[in-house]
Amino acid sequence: MSHSHHHGHHHHHHSESNIKVAFFLNLGFTILEFIGGFWINSVAIMSDALHDLGDSLSLGMAWYFEKLSKKGSDRTFSYGYKRFSLLGAVTNSVVLLVGSFIILSEALPRLWNPESVNAAGMIGFALLGVVVNGAAMLRLKSDNSINERVVRLHLLEDVLGWIAVLVGGIILYFFDWPIIDPLLSIGITLFVLYNVVKNLRQSLTILLQGTPPELDTEAIQQRITSLPAVESIHDLHIWTLDGSYNVLTLHAVVAENLQMHEAETIKQQIRDLLTDIGVQHITIELERPGFDCGHVDCGDPSSG
Repeated sequence: MSHSHHHGHHHHHHSESNIKVAFFLNLGFTILEFIGGFWINSVAIMSDALHDLGDSLSLGMAWYFEKLSKKGSDRTFSYGYKRFSLLGAVTNSVVLLVGSFIILSEALPRLWNPESVNAAGMIGFALLGVVVNGAAMLRLKSDNSINERVVRLHLLEDVLGWIAVLVGGIILYFFDWPIIDPLLSIGITLFVLYNVVKNLRQSLTILLQGTPPELDTEAIQQRITSLPAVESIHDLHIWTLDGSYNVLTLHAVVAENLQMHEAETIKQQIRDLLTDIGVQHITIELERPGFDCGHVDCGDPSSG
């Protein structure tokens, strides 16, 4: 049996420091947003505050899991701690789902009974939002880790959201159209909900050990069986620990009279093929024809 592990070596300390700074920037501003949104009576500001709260949670958990990811496997967690980040993602999604429905319950009635909003305050907060989220995003501009890249995309969404609020605030400053505020709020909240549902679905698929969408089981099977010495494969399983670290196990049937050095060559060929398509942890078991490996689907060459 052969095992292959491929670990990416990131600059953990630099990455951790960047995420920490972005977290405190975002969290401080989120608290200010909720207070300010209530003070200037803007549900659009409150919606963006909710969006920023979600990103603050993401940043906090990314910071924590960036530290935790340094820990390798141990007696309790043989695969290490990569999967813990999914717990954070699911928790974050649930918090945002609840918050989104609370914001919608406030914004929808205002479509029929619009309330006056402090437009100047709205513009001020929007400008501050662009600056704070922009600064946090720039802090994460280097591609040091997957955590940073994902969080930077969230912060880019925040900047775009604040630009929308800024435009709405300017319109309200010059025109008495108070309905702009709940419309912006509903638009931002629906955008948040769309991303929450998408992320929650991805997280649950990973937790349920679904095959990563970028890996085609049939194509992998065809490529491996096209190798000259491989007669068939079965018991093929592919899953991902955290959405980026992919794991694959398989049984390959090879010629009965194969020599040890030939077996090692076949394993290396399979490993190289799988590494090229994005599999990091590979376990290969070679079998002679007719061997009963003890699994239900062992005798079926097409099983996976």
